[in-house]
Amino acid sequence: MKAIGAQLFRGHARLTGIRKVSVETFGGAKSLSARHAVVIATGSIAAVPDVPGIVEARPWTNRKATDSSSVPHRLAIVGGGGVGVEMATAWQGLGASVTLLVRGKDVLPRMESFVGELVGQRLTESGVVVRTGVSVTELRRPNAVGPVTVVLDDGTDLEVDEILFAAGREPLTSDVGLDTVGLTPGDWITVDDTGRVTDVDGDWLYALGDANGRAMLTHQGKYQARIAGAAIATRAAGEPLDTEPWGAHVATADHLAVPQVFFSDPEAAAVGLTAAQARDAEYQVQVVDVDLGKSVPGANFYADGYTGRARLVIDAEREVLLGATFVGPGVAELLHSATIAVVGQVPISRLWHAVPSFPTISEVWLRLLEAYRDAG
Repeated sequence: MKAIGAQLFRGHARLTGIRKVSVETFGGAKSLSARHAVVIATGSIAAVPDVPGIVEARPWTNRKATDSSSVPHRLAIVGGGGVGVEMATAWQGLGASVTLLVRGKDVLPRMESFVGELVGQRLTESGVVVRTGVSVTELRRPNAVGPVTVVLDDGTDLEVDEILFAAGREPLTSDVGLDTVGLTPGDWITVDDTGRVTDVDGDWLYALGDANGRAMLTHQGKYQARIAGAAIATRAAGEPLDTEPWGAHVATADHLAVPQVFFSDPEAAAVGLTAAQARDAEYQVQVVDVDLGKSVPGANFYADGYTGRARLVIDAEREVLLGATFVGPGVAELLHSATIAVVGQVPISRLWHAVPSFPTISEVWLRLLEAYRDAG
């Protein structure tokens, strides 16, 4: 911090008015006034449902699940999203007997459906019990060091040693002084594409990362910070902002090119729009799919019996990528090339000249382009 000329105050900070912040530190309260902007970047916490017995059950969240020094014999995980499948993969691998409780019909429901099918199948093969279409209605733990009884809405229950909730996030905005500027404590903070809070007058208050709920991933929070920093500096200098899509002062990628990787087994990676999202946005959509194990020699050099799949979602009118999804061992490292293609709106005709090295999994790009050509 000192290297960039920033002064650090450790403590609990709250807004106290327009451009004003009070910080409770060990040495007492300090009052700060900003010349140009205040940024809220307080993050989020795991959402824990208010079901009977929740306090006595002392459930794990993602924090406890990643710093526990012991392995529970039986672990229930509630939630089929990214954290749920990653934790199920990790704890089953560490020796726990894992039951994954999913409210919907499959895991990773926000990705292309084939991803959840493959990841769910592999979880089951590894020994994880995946139960779909169920929700927790009650927890019982009469002994603080004893097992937890998990009561489900289908009338069944199960006994486990620990239960982990991975079913959503809540903003950490309940005690940061939002009420002093007319906002509701505990709510997500609505911002525009520059990161500026829209429900507060003036160009001085910003909310970045999980606090705004736009794209709750670490790398997207960093991206928003870069965009907002540039916007704040430009506004302070009295210069006009570049707010055209993909301009220097707008976080366009939050809407059209959010990259995400889930380190399950197999890995799942995606960027941009799914086929359903693209159709809902009324693009002229063409979808191409490739079986990595059957079509890509480099995949089978990577792992014997390679199982995986790739999809491109293409704007058939402009012939550019709208989205890409990969599932299979090692696919995380394919994602940034897809992100560049989506963000850069690289024409399909130009992608033919991006030659994948032999023999690597990246040869999937050639198979995808061939599938698009042959479908036409």
